[in-house]
Amino acid sequence: MKMDAIELEGRTFVSVEELPIPEWPCVLNEEPQPTLTIKDNDLFLVTDTLGNIASSLRSDVNASMGLFCSDTRFLSRLELQIDGHSPVLLNSTANKGFSLAVLCTNPKIANHLPPETLGIRRELLLNGALFSTVEICNYSTNEVSFQLSLSFDADFVDLFEVRGFNREKRGRILRAIKDDKPIEEETGELVLAYQGLDGVIMESRIQFNDRQPDFFKGNTAVWELTLASHEKEKIGYRLQMFTNNRPTSRLDAPVTFNQAKAAELMEEQNWVQQTTRISLDKAIFNQVIDRAQQDVYLLRQSFEKFTALSAGVPWFSTLFGRDSIIVASQTLMLNPDIAKETLTVLAEYQGKVDDDWRDEQPGKILHELRFGEMARCQEVPHTPYYGTVDATPLWLMLYAEYYSWTADRDTLEKLWPNALAAMDWIDRNLPETGYLRYAVRSQRGLVNQGWKDSGDCIVDREGKLAKPPIALCEVQAYVYSAKVRLAEIAKMKKRLDLADRWQDEARDLKMRFNRDFWVEDQGFCALALDGDGNKVDSISSNPGHCLALGILNPEKAYSVAERLRAPDMFNGWGIRTLSSLSPAYNPMGYHIGSVWPHDNALIAMGIRSLGLIDQALEVFQGLIDMTLAQPYQRPPELFCGYERDGDNDPVRYPVACSPQAWATGSIFQLLQMMINLVPDAPNNCLRIIDPALPESISSLYLQNLKVGSTLLDLEFQRSGNTTSCRVAKKRGNLRVVIEA
Repeated sequence: MKMDAIELEGRTFVSVEELPIPEWPCVLNEEPQPTLTIKDNDLFLVTDTLGNIASSLRSDVNASMGLFCSDTRFLSRLELQIDGHSPVLLNSTANKGFSLAVLCTNPKIANHLPPETLGIRRELLLNGALFSTVEICNYSTNEVSFQLSLSFDADFVDLFEVRGFNREKRGRILRAIKDDKPIEEETGELVLAYQGLDGVIMESRIQFNDRQPDFFKGNTAVWELTLASHEKEKIGYRLQMFTNNRPTSRLDAPVTFNQAKAAELMEEQNWVQQTTRISLDKAIFNQVIDRAQQDVYLLRQSFEKFTALSAGVPWFSTLFGRDSIIVASQTLMLNPDIAKETLTVLAEYQGKVDDDWRDEQPGKILHELRFGEMARCQEVPHTPYYGTVDATPLWLMLYAEYYSWTADRDTLEKLWPNALAAMDWIDRNLPETGYLRYAVRSQRGLVNQGWKDSGDCIVDREGKLAKPPIALCEVQAYVYSAKVRLAEIAKMKKRLDLADRWQDEARDLKMRFNRDFWVEDQGFCALALDGDGNKVDSISSNPGHCLALGILNPEKAYSVAERLRAPDMFNGWGIRTLSSLSPAYNPMGYHIGSVWPHDNALIAMGIRSLGLIDQALEVFQGLIDMTLAQPYQRPPELFCGYERDGDNDPVRYPVACSPQAWATGSIFQLLQMMINLVPDAPNNCLRIIDPALPESISSLYLQNLKVGSTLLDLEFQRSGNTTSCRVAKKRGNLRVVIEA
């Protein structure tokens, strides 16, 4: 045995330098390719449209492709080839979300395989592991012989490395051996392995089924196939990930592809039965809603013993504070259990100590949680990282909203200490200026810690960056709303001392906010106050978040709503993050001119709250039109701010996440905006105030809507400019009050 061999529970590994791996030939294509993305719980896979992942030997082409779990890439190469040539794509789709299907054929290969001789059906599926089947059929009238190969590799890089973070040092790639030979030669199982700087050993174990490979050449499995006319052959494999000899995924992996597929379909069906079913009179709109419902299901992810929605694929497939809270709020009408689980898991991670490295403080709600090697080795502070100023008041808002929808007193009482700790964190950070501000303390932390967290986005009207610490306008609105709503809960709990104090503090905050944040010559609310208390006076989308929360005086709120719809802000598809008249404007900028669906949904809710129904519906229509132009009718994380002009399509942002949680949630928030449900489950009442469907929709039907312990079916019909509501079915004693 080699001197530096590693033993782990009966398994032996050596460094790859001691066991050369021959490379299987491949035909390179240096152009970036379109991708397919599938996700299931804590796994996600990004491939090209053939279902392939480019060789890890190839530059940086499509560097984001791979199979990921726990912020680690467990597969960085997956190439199906016929006699060393890539197949020719006929069709592919990832429509199902947790699986992708590819139909392809062969190119002309020398003199023995004419083009389009073979029909190749390929399917990849995630369920605690990666499952794949490949079925090959010879459609010629003659017998054909050829080699089919599958090449694998795993670089085990941390997701932060994929995103561009440089590391000075990495661990080492390992190879499993048995009797001093590669393990696949002895067992038929291909094992890719890596030992991190923290000593942790990660493995991708690939087991083949249906037909075993005829031989291996390095990390390539090869089948020598001879098929008679119209004869079929099927091969398959399961790739399971391990960390220190324990499964990495939180899901137990089935044994076979068919078991995995059946389990996925059953789990999805069970989840759908627990949610509100929504249908419209237009089939094309129903495609958007069905996709959004499926994406909510796909974005569910296990954390500890809870399930919350991860923020988005590929970069943000983990627990976030702000993102997970906002999408839980957006989907209360779909399934309030999402909010319950989100509140609970974030309470489990609530800050307990002062830790500058993680920007942690007692009572603070986390920003982002990571499990990869760089987090484990303290190269990044995400264990978890707490650099967010708004997640804590947003958590309090969701806490109150969830109770309004459910009257769940048990959860209310269980999380009350967490609510007090969150409010204490806010109050400890208010005294100096009276506003909740942020300034980074961590050496690897975020400079900006609101929802616009890129480094160049907090600018004044001249395009100059604001000086920290920064008090964002919408964060003060969140604090105001949290105090108002928590005061009502405190009153119900007979804590009149807290109720009176929070009400008084909310009134004082509102008075000061309208004085200190108002930019008189623009008739608009400042984006923020900088470290010197000066107004950051650019025209941005942030003040739109304030509209529905009541912090702006009415005349100021109407002025903000009107300004947001001016041509320099509203581009026809949605409201830009920054005015096109700003010197800092860039339609391709992440937060300085792009358009975000969730931002627009929140703004539309605010415009609607002012009684500006037609204006709110205009925002809805622009976003829906944009969504209908997207692949799979799925709203992206963001898109470019270019003007809608004639028949042009919305311009895609190059690296937008899709699916992305709060973009998906915006579909349900926009529906909620239209029908205007106001739940009050603790008082056994649901108010429906002046519902309004746009001209593009004649009817909307909700089935299985849950408010408190009552299930409702509601039917909305538009006739001219009037929308009526009818209670079609009710299972419970909830009072439904429809107000015109």
